[in-house]
Amino acid sequence: MQFARINDITLHYQIIGAANDKPVLVFANSLGTDFRIWRDVIVRFAGDFAIVLYDKRGHGLSDVGDIPYSMDLHVADLAGLLDLLSVKQAIICGLSVGGLIAQGLYTARPDLVRALILCDTAHKIGTVDSWDARIATVEQNGIDSIADGVLEKWFTPAFRRPENNAYHGYRNMLVRQPVPGYAGTCAAIRDADFTEAAKRIAVPTLCIVGDQDGSTPPDVVLSTAKLIPGARYEVIRDAGHIPCVEQPAALTAVLRAFIDIVLSGESP
Repeated sequence: MQFARINDITLHYQIIGAANDKPVLVFANSLGTDFRIWRDVIVRFAGDFAIVLYDKRGHGLSDVGDIPYSMDLHVADLAGLLDLLSVKQAIICGLSVGGLIAQGLYTARPDLVRALILCDTAHKIGTVDSWDARIATVEQNGIDSIADGVLEKWFTPAFRRPENNAYHGYRNMLVRQPVPGYAGTCAAIRDADFTEAAKRIAVPTLCIVGDQDGSTPPDVVLSTAKLIPGARYEVIRDAGHIPCVEQPAALTAVLRAFIDIVLSGESP
């Protein structure tokens, strides 16, 4: 395991090396998860690219720190980690809140971003009222009290079948996140709005969504793609909010095709 001191907290991260001429892929995970959600994608990329994964503050093995959080703080954490690792011009792949962090990273530190992959995310997610209600509920009753409703949005009915052990494992991942870190990140999402910033993105961008995503449905992700000049839009069949878990092979194929275009220098 690898840890770094960034912005007065300890961040848990992993770097998987490749040849020096290979680009770096950076993966930022969703609310209520840690970087293990990318495993079945990473194993398909290992050796072809250098890879950086990390647990954002308040998640996984990273520190919680002071709450509530801002999106700027989450962005600064990722920027600090990439600076520490001497990573420049990376391809940033962010899922859900990770996609907001990716957009924020491009806005604040475009020198770090070669291309964006915005997976099951949007320029703005949810409403102030919806996030305030969620924060109040988890602070009073814990994450377990909302877990079943969240998982209905995360995963398709086929994945949520009772005999699927993986489904129960991902439920464990969700409910075992620190409540302060979860609630703090809810506040950061609540206050984040990249509607205008999305119009100024000038690097190759791919927007991806599971066809059964209940958190950021296809029409929401498409609306974000339409804001970003030249962005591509792809739908992953038979997937909910976390296609890297449900459809890792299909997601990897879409990512690889996009990355090949980026590396060729052609217009996406």
